[in-house]
Amino acid sequence: MATKRQIEIKTPDGVAEAGLFGQPGARAGVIFYMDAFGPRPALDDMAERLAGHGYAVLVPDLFYRHGAYGPFDAKTAFAVEKTRTELRAIIAETTQGMTMRDSGAFIAALASHGISGPIGAVGYCMGGARALNAAAAYPDWIVAAASFHGGNLASDAPDSPHRSAAQIKARVYVGCAGVDGSFPPEQSALLAASLRSAEVDHIIENYVGMGHGWCVPDHGVFNEAGAERHWKRLTTLFAETLG
Repeated sequence: MATKRQIEIKTPDGVAEAGLFGQPGARAGVIFYMDAFGPRPALDDMAERLAGHGYAVLVPDLFYRHGAYGPFDAKTAFAVEKTRTELRAIIAETTQGMTMRDSGAFIAALASHGISGPIGAVGYCMGGARALNAAAAYPDWIVAAASFHGGNLASDAPDSPHRSAAQIKARVYVGCAGVDGSFPPEQSALLAASLRSAEVDHIIENYVGMGHGWCVPDHGVFNEAGAERHWKRLTTLFAETLG
């Protein structure tokens, strides 16, 4: 059974709280980039399951700069004006650049807890782009990166992951919600072209019928069959790259 330790990680901008899951002596590490609703029991359960495959799984709070916030209900937060406004502000103010600076500290935290093997990255929702950008920013450490229902993976933004494809050495997996306004077909095509041109080993898979958030148990669109399919893809990716 995996275990959780609550740790603090010193970053260039402060101190981030994080959950570290897994038994001592894990063969490799995984950075789990949260979705928009922050660390909570649903993500703990997912990290526990992943750690059960023999990995040390780090789930950092990417919103630590904002002090106290939430908790947010994944089913209703964007439906209520007050929490929708609060969430959108926090997300907008937590830039990709901030998370990339933090990711160096996340890698160091894994090392400080005895994880000397390869590192994987996985992200959900807003975390999907961050997992891919982390692979580009830290190519000598991150050997596999996965995004599930990640948004804006090939947008007009200067920090869009497709723009950094040439820096990625990791194997990449992208699982797309069947209908997702944050990652429409034209973005999927552009991301595929960018990864292929950069000679990145990758798969982009469309989960027909799944909604944005289908993998995470406390989302309103959670789909058990689709989630199990995601687990199969994720654990296979990490088994083949992390050992």
